[in-house]
Amino acid sequence: MRDLAPQIHRQRLVIEGYPSAPITASDISDYLSKMSEVLGMSVLQDPVTNHSSRYGWAGWIHWETSGAHFYAWERPVLFFSVDIYTCKEFSPEAAVEYTSEFFGITDAGAIEYSEF
Repeated sequence: MRDLAPQIHRQRLVIEGYPSAPITASDISDYLSKMSEVLGMSVLQDPVTNHSSRYGWAGWIHWETSGAHFYAWERPVLFFSVDIYTCKEFSPEAAVEYTSEFFGITDAGAIEYSEF
């Protein structure tokens, strides 16, 4: 893909994994709020969550430099997916380490990430 705006920094990170327990709305709010601190982001709007009986929990936080989306499933398997998009540089390693700790992931094979 051709970079149409090379003068604007954009960074994206997707983190996916198997949490050690089901994820609640409170977990999502806490996770996104603390992720803001880990990445040094300024919060414009506190996390918002909602639940779909068909797909599970979702959440979003608005940062001055963009934001992050969070999705959690309980079936067919305990699973989460986080999409981070910012116009401010951040450490992907810090985000992944924090995510592993927050969700009690001890098996390195239970979490994956991709930066693009």
